Amino acid sequence: MTFDFARFPDFDGFPRAGLHHGPTPLVPAPRLGEALGIPRLLLKRDDVHPLGVGGNKLRKLDFHLGAALADGADTVITFGALQTNHGRQTAAACAKLGLRCELVLTAEVPRSGDAYERSGNVPLDHLFGARVHIGGSDAESAATYERLLAEAADEGRKVRSVPVGGSDPLGVLGYVDATRELAAQLTELGLDHARIVGPHASGATAAGLALGTELLGSLDLDVACVSHPLDEAVDNLAHLTAGAAQLLGFDPPKLEHVWMNDTTIGEGYGIPASGTWEAIRLFGRTEGVVLDPVYTGKAAAALVEWAAAGRYSPEETVVFVHTGGLPGLFGYAPEFMAEARK
Repeated sequence: MTFDFARFPDFDGFPRAGLHHGPTPLVPAPRLGEALGIPRLLLKRDDVHPLGVGGNKLRKLDFHLGAALADGADTVITFGALQTNHGRQTAAACAKLGLRCELVLTAEVPRSGDAYERSGNVPLDHLFGARVHIGGSDAESAATYERLLAEAADEGRKVRSVPVGGSDPLGVLGYVDATRELAAQLTELGLDHARIVGPHASGATAAGLALGTELLGSLDLDVACVSHPLDEAVDNLAHLTAGAAQLLGFDPPKLEHVWMNDTTIGEGYGIPASGTWEAIRLFGRTEGVVLDPVYTGKAAAALVEWAAAGRYSPEETVVFVHTGGLPGLFGYAPEFMAEARK
C-alpha cells in the first residue's frame, strides 16, 4: 500500500493568510516508545511553530484569517474558555497580520486562583494585543458578542467571526492539508503506512485528520475524546468531515478507518484526571516534551492506556500528533505540583 497523493485536492480556491511556515517536525520518540512498548513511535510536533508559542489552531486560522483578509475584514472576534489555546493563537496571528482581535471568553471550567486566572494563556492574550472580554456564562458572552458587533458597525469596521477552536468545515481544511504533509514526511522515511493518534475537542483537527487519511489511504486514525463524550464526538466528526468534503468536492467520507474512545476524558473539558498527569510526566521525563492537561495530556493518557491494552503491534508505526498547548500547563501549575508530590 502507498499513499494516494494523486487523489488529494489542492487548496487554490481558498485564500490563506500565510501562517504556515513549512512542515512541522516529525521526530522519533525512542525512550517514550520503549516505556509504552511501541518501538516505532513518532511525534508530529505541531506545537513547534515560531508564531504565538505554536499549536494546531494556526493551521485552521491560516484558512479563516485568509478568508477574513480576502473579505476586507479588519476585526476578528472569536470565542473560548478562559485558558483557550485557540484564543491565544488567534491573538498572535492577528498581531502578525495587523488585525484587531476581540476574544470573548467564558469562565466555564470549574477552576479559579491566580495560576488559572492570570497565568498560562491569559497574559499571552494581552501580550499579543487582544482585547479580552470575560463572561461568567454563555448568555453573558453572547451579549458581549452582540455588543462588539454593534460597536464595529458604528465605527465602520468589518468583522470576521471565527468559531470556537476554528472548528467548522473551513477550519477542517487545515488538518486535511496537515495529513498530506505528514504522509510526505513518512514517505521520506521509507514508510507507507502508519497509525495516527490525536485528540478530539471542538473537532476540526480530528475531522481534518479523518478526511485527509481517508483521501490518502494507508493511514489509520485513533482519536481520544478530550472534551465531549463519545456519542457527541462521533456526531461532530461526521458533521465536520461531511462539510469539509463538500467544500472540496468529495462525497462524505465513510470513516471506517477511524476509531474513537472517551475513556480518558475524566470529568469533562478542562478537568484533568489522574492519568492525565501521569502521561504528562511520562512524556516530560522520557523525551523532554511538554504537554498540557486539557488536550494533549488527555490524548497522551489515551495512548498510554491503549498501548497497555495491546492495541499497537511492535511492527507498526504510531504517530502521536502533538497539538500544542504548552502555556496551559502553567495555568494548572498548583494541581500539577500537588500531583507531583504524591
